[in-house]
Amino acid sequence: KSEHYDRELALYPDDLLAYIHETQPEAVAKLTKFYHDKTDQQILKRAASEMDKHGSLHVLRHGFKDHGAKFRLCQVKPDHGLNPETLTRYNANHLRVVQEVSYSPHSREGYNPRLDLVLFVNGVPVATLELKSEFKQAVSNAMKQYRKDRPPKAPKTNKAEPLLAFKQRALVHFAVGLEEAWMTTKLEGKDTFFLPFNKGRDGGAGNPPNPDGYAADYLWKDVFARDAWLDILGRFIHLQEEEKETFEGKKYTKETLIFPRFHQWNAVNRLVAAARTEGPGHKYLIQHSAGSGKSNSIAWTAHRLASLHTVEDKRVFDSVIVITDRTVLDDQLQETIYQFEHAEGVVCRISREEGEGSKSAQLGEALAKGTRIIIVTIQTFPFVLDAIQQQASLKDRSFAVIADEAHSSQTGATARKVREVL
Repeated sequence: KSEHYDRELALYPDDLLAYIHETQPEAVAKLTKFYHDKTDQQILKRAASEMDKHGSLHVLRHGFKDHGAKFRLCQVKPDHGLNPETLTRYNANHLRVVQEVSYSPHSREGYNPRLDLVLFVNGVPVATLELKSEFKQAVSNAMKQYRKDRPPKAPKTNKAEPLLAFKQRALVHFAVGLEEAWMTTKLEGKDTFFLPFNKGRDGGAGNPPNPDGYAADYLWKDVFARDAWLDILGRFIHLQEEEKETFEGKKYTKETLIFPRFHQWNAVNRLVAAARTEGPGHKYLIQHSAGSGKSNSIAWTAHRLASLHTVEDKRVFDSVIVITDRTVLDDQLQETIYQFEHAEGVVCRISREEGEGSKSAQLGEALAKGTRIIIVTIQTFPFVLDAIQQQASLKDRSFAVIADEAHSSQTGATARKVREVL
């Protein structure tokens, strides 16, 4: 029921407090010494102000502190079952769907907008949906509704709507019909840009017909399924920051919230599932058209394979080697993975400037240390073989190799060497 939603804080307080009390009683006890019977109110206030400042994704991933007490607001599914405590926290996540949400703290006569559905994780709103049944209205009407009637700032007062303001609470907004789904991560009035969140049909747009129901039902049956949805929040969504320049030469940072498109999510999950069940030693080909977010697909796949464990909790790969000639991918991989891990040294790039001997040494060292993701150029990759031949300890290790632009790098002498290594 939507009456339990707090418009001012843009949170579902019952769930946020339930998760914290259930999973972090010690932190609550620590804070109670300062705030006594106002502890719960303080937790909610603090969570909301941290989200206003850093965004809900940051707070869901990294939590917040108050008077030395540290609170976590969500637990991603652990890569292995070696830590039962983490699994308990994961199972404690509260996921909720609330319908007909009147969300504006600035409502007045004639202005009280409502959203069809809002999805929450531990009381934090992460997605909004406008639904259309094709019998009456097409999915384009839902997009029109977001552009026209869901401004991130309230009309007249121009005050921010906390639920809809970019990255502060809801991270993605879906326009959903029975046949198609579209999404955006930034509401900007009439300039709001929607991307399709469809499976594709016969090599083109849209969704294939579904003999068992609506063509778009994969959205709620697969994508919003508990494990899949928490996985998207924990391991896919990220904030991309780019340095840009105005015409006058002023520098500014452009922020884009990246939510996977269906084909990316599907490709990464299928590769990971195959690697988990089939183990190392197999070849897979992903066909990605231009402009369809290949760099992100590579970053997500590399990150997932680097931490992949079998059902017996054994690591599948010791290191993931990415072959690419694009410096932009180097930077993006580093950035994206740092957001998930918040740890340095997960990604190592074998620099191309130095002499051949040193490349071999660099590679040997990175492989021996078990660096989780190693980025090499096609020219450097053949040195992997040298490194493995020279170090006995590397002979029984397993490596995943991701080749960017497989087609363009498959000709000539270098490519012959690459094939030889593989």
